[in-house]
Amino acid sequence: MSNDPLRYQMTNKRVLVTGSDTGIGRGVAIEFARAGAAVAFHYAHHINGATAAVDAIRRKGGKAQAFHADFSDVEQAQRLVDEAIQFLGGLDVLVNNAGITMNLPFEEVTAQQFDTLYNVNVRGMYFVTQRAVQPMIAQNTGGTVINLTSVHALAGMTEHTVYAGTKAAIMAFTRVLALELAPRKIRVNAIAPGWILVENHYETVANLDTATSAKTIPAGFLGDPRDIAKLALFLASDDSRYIVGQTLVIDGGQLAIMPLSGDFRQPRTDRFGKGYVPGL
Repeated sequence: MSNDPLRYQMTNKRVLVTGSDTGIGRGVAIEFARAGAAVAFHYAHHINGATAAVDAIRRKGGKAQAFHADFSDVEQAQRLVDEAIQFLGGLDVLVNNAGITMNLPFEEVTAQQFDTLYNVNVRGMYFVTQRAVQPMIAQNTGGTVINLTSVHALAGMTEHTVYAGTKAAIMAFTRVLALELAPRKIRVNAIAPGWILVENHYETVANLDTATSAKTIPAGFLGDPRDIAKLALFLASDDSRYIVGQTLVIDGGQLAIMPLSGDFRQPRTDRFGKGYVPGL
């Protein structure tokens, strides 16, 4: 964990981050802890990542614990919330990050695969949120729900029909839930990350060339989980009090590129407007 100063302080905040054993979720949970929050980590498979982060936080005097739940089982997902609330003594911030992905041609997708992704990414998240907002409502001091969606909900990539559908569902869920909970002092928003470099990329993508990949992003580099974490901290702070029901894209300009427009770094040799726009 780095020692650079944090803009947003989360002292006395109680936070549950689902899917915080690796990648974006782990980075978000660690940053909340660095900002002073008590944090409940969640893992489904990789216990070592969550427990290592918990140990590091405790050594620095922070409060953290790791909890297991398989989000394909709603009862386990809801029990996670109960255990986290018991440990934290309440709940102020829920970050719904847990999710799984796959890529497969449309005609090859099985019903079991379809159900697996929707059960974890949408159904599990839905009922975790339902359980988590109860203490937020009861304490009458408000709270924050931050849902992780993806640029896959906004632009197409082949072989992602199932995954993209789950992420679009999260965006719609965010909008409607925000309307229902705003009168109860609970703000709901979503974050749609672009390419954020995580462990899974090195394990899955053959011959990953991060330098070449970075050149395809207008920002000139691939994102890091801390980029998402800083946005999550902002959305959990009072500085974002007027942001309700929104999905904030954080992708280094990835979606800003018009398809078939060529290399955005190169000047254009063709010139439209000649003959009717002065000076061309």
